[in-house]
Amino acid sequence: MMRRLAAGDPEALRPLYDRYARAVFTVCYRSLGERTLAEDATQQTFLQAWRAASTFDVDRDPGPWLYAIARRAAVDVYRRERRHRSNFVTDLRGEDPEIAILPPSFEGMWEAWEVRTAVDRLSSEEQAVIKATVFLGLTHQEAADSLGIPVGTVKSRTHRAHRRLADLLAHVREATA
Repeated sequence: MMRRLAAGDPEALRPLYDRYARAVFTVCYRSLGERTLAEDATQQTFLQAWRAASTFDVDRDPGPWLYAIARRAAVDVYRRERRHRSNFVTDLRGEDPEIAILPPSFEGMWEAWEVRTAVDRLSSEEQAVIKATVFLGLTHQEAADSLGIPVGTVKSRTHRAHRRLADLLAHVREATA
């Protein structure tokens, strides 16, 4: 798909969009907080990806590349909208809860996306123990009871899953170091 896209094949954009549009939209929506703005940023992301496809290293995963484009597109949309909404800050009152809430950081969203993608690449057994022990905060014994497997199996699957996640997320560590 990426080789065809880099070669300028317009038919290659559809499978890329089908595979990554939901994740790109999520990044844009979480950044902008409005569906129409996120849709605009998503469209800009894929348009810019199409224009820059010849510069993409086809041997790499396109997810981080698309994330970087989506981040820039969301920033561009935000700046454009901010110029058009010059009275936004003056319209807020001191008691409005929006004043105390900071928007999510793009880096935090990228890290969350990368972790979610890495967890999705684990086997279903490894995903189950990671979800139980990490996301639900269960002890090994509680996870074993919940999953109906021996505690030793939970421990060994958790160990393997953590090793695999460390490998899958090494690029995140490097990018944030």
